[in-house]
Amino acid sequence: MTLKKDTVPLPEDLRVFLTVIRQHGFAAAAAELGQSPAYVSKRIQILETTLGTRLLHRTSRRITLTEDGERVQRWALRILDDFVQLHDELADARALPNGHLHLCSSFGFGRNHVAPAVSLLAAQYPDLEIRLDLFDRTVDIVNEGFDLEIRVGDDIPGQHIGRQLVTNRRVLCAAPDYLQRRGTPQTLLELEQHDCLVIKERDNAFGLWELQRGAESISVRVRGPLSSNNGEIVLQWALDGRGVLLRSLWDVRPMLEQGRLVQVLPNYSQPANVWAVYPTRLAYSGKLRACVEFLQEHFKTLST
Repeated sequence: MTLKKDTVPLPEDLRVFLTVIRQHGFAAAAAELGQSPAYVSKRIQILETTLGTRLLHRTSRRITLTEDGERVQRWALRILDDFVQLHDELADARALPNGHLHLCSSFGFGRNHVAPAVSLLAAQYPDLEIRLDLFDRTVDIVNEGFDLEIRVGDDIPGQHIGRQLVTNRRVLCAAPDYLQRRGTPQTLLELEQHDCLVIKERDNAFGLWELQRGAESISVRVRGPLSSNNGEIVLQWALDGRGVLLRSLWDVRPMLEQGRLVQVLPNYSQPANVWAVYPTRLAYSGKLRACVEFLQEHFKTLST
């Protein structure tokens, strides 16, 4: 790589470059950035000219990094992180969080709980520009460019920082007419004789419910004629009397109070605490700290 004298790459060009890598193409990168593919192509060309090297191998099917491209990717991440930290320090000095904040969460929890919280967060800090993306898969928050993930469950990656927002658990329940028709299970083994409504979410084992009773952990294999990767669909099936459901207490509490669902095997539950997960590089980010503290207070209010 031969860097031209008295020239340095622009932060915007580095941002475009990282977006192309993350999106595996110019068109997808342009869509994320809200620009045209021609703009993206021009910024990459300027970056390659500035650095005096080719960064990408381009074919009709895919884009891959050259050896120099891999070096630039590592440095670009560090350089843009430094800009973010500089911005955060200045924001801390003004005591008012501002700038971009990119969040992600799962579909059901994100739509029903995170999205309303983000709306309130935006009202609290109007200088923040917040983007929320929802997925039904495991997310690599570093390589996919996220600042913060709001996730349900205690499986926090060791390379990230996790801060618990609120305690939560999943409980077993079913509609009264299903229990009248099929009987109420009295033991976990009896679940094997019942229609269980199975949700396939993220990387969780399909058809295997990990439950706790006090300090005891028990795995039970369940099955039934209906399953989905969407928790709201499965919840509706439970309300329709189609089987036994394992669902977050946050989601089913109103139905339990109304008598539309009945909790079964109440001594058993599954931990489903809500966490804020973020990269270690953002440990001292002022805007991230403000966001996490706001979400802690918000969810604490909802859980009481």
